[in-house]
Amino acid sequence: MTKFENLIGKSANRRAFLKTGITAAGAATIGAGLSGSGRSAFGEDQNRDRDDITKGDIAILRFLNVIEQIETDLWIQYSELGGTQDKEVSGANGGNPLYTAALSILDGDMAQYIHDNTDDEISHVAFLKAYLESKGAEAVDLSPFATIPGSTATGSTGKKRLTNLTQLTVDTSFWSSYRSITNPDVDENSPFLQAVPSLNVGRHTAIPRSDADTAGSFISSDNTTSITPHLQAIAFTAGFHFAFIEAGGTSLYPTLAQQVHNAEVLRVLLSIGPAETMHFQTWQDKAGNALPLTDVDNGPGGTGATVTFTTLSAAQGETNPESLKGDTLQANLIMPEPTHFLSKKFPPVSIIRPTSTKNSGAMATVQAFIKDGLFIGQKNPEFLRLLFELAEEADEAHRGF
Repeated sequence: MTKFENLIGKSANRRAFLKTGITAAGAATIGAGLSGSGRSAFGEDQNRDRDDITKGDIAILRFLNVIEQIETDLWIQYSELGGTQDKEVSGANGGNPLYTAALSILDGDMAQYIHDNTDDEISHVAFLKAYLESKGAEAVDLSPFATIPGSTATGSTGKKRLTNLTQLTVDTSFWSSYRSITNPDVDENSPFLQAVPSLNVGRHTAIPRSDADTAGSFISSDNTTSITPHLQAIAFTAGFHFAFIEAGGTSLYPTLAQQVHNAEVLRVLLSIGPAETMHFQTWQDKAGNALPLTDVDNGPGGTGATVTFTTLSAAQGETNPESLKGDTLQANLIMPEPTHFLSKKFPPVSIIRPTSTKNSGAMATVQAFIKDGLFIGQKNPEFLRLLFELAEEADEAHRGF
């Protein structure tokens, strides 16, 4: 059992280990943000007026800022290697033409979409930080925890990272949950099929770890490309990972919005959240263009994981969006299919899901990121302690506190 898995297992008793405090690098700054200006500026008397920002509002904003920092870190890695290269997005270093070509199999505009998604996440971090500070609160800075070695492939800046994109276990059940009448908020015991079952097993890389992962692929002088199945598998893994990440943000914002007290803070969440939904809509559409192939990651730096992509529009099994089994995989159903909402006594309606606050949206997000493998290689346990504490504070916020 890894250190991170052990911490997940103790999540029910997280209050006990949170009391130990933050002692890692950057602890002084982080500690001030958690127990200093944010709390002292918003005493109990601040809750008298509905227009006041509460401690709960600040906790939600601080958690979202941290999640956006994590997203920005991973998107910058994708953008460095596969995004449009310009001065707008921090870290542009010429890109990796072969990886970019592999991604273009999913859509010819993938590089621009990656660039723009990255730019959006950078803007979310900057805005939430500035907004917190404008209210006398302090944003949490995760940069001291950027210690994970990144890719050394052509195009990477080689910086240390907050996230690891080379050992992912990608949950692709978002695919069937959005294409079925079943809703994880209402149909809690319904299984949701994985669009790519093998991505949810083992550890897969979504970026070239080194130039060994692009070996054998080439772009000729007349722009003819030849991309190996291995590099295609890496790019297709990225395509589904893009959608997984943004599906999480799509649910997180409306979930936490239900716990906001202040009208302006609610406006912030209701304005940023739909941008995450636009990202998700784009990525799930593109992921559905993955070509059928099987690849075993047994080359240099490989994990030995096997991945198999199929043509989802021709997948075996149920393709009826009215199915109660949660097993619809049809690729071109890219709009949210009408689903159960609040109660089965109401007719199905097209909505974002899940959004139920009883599932502890912030804590669920942190645990989903851990299970995804984003933090493999992060050796400082204080990083997860901090994420758990911020998530708990956000989940405990409610409209009157």
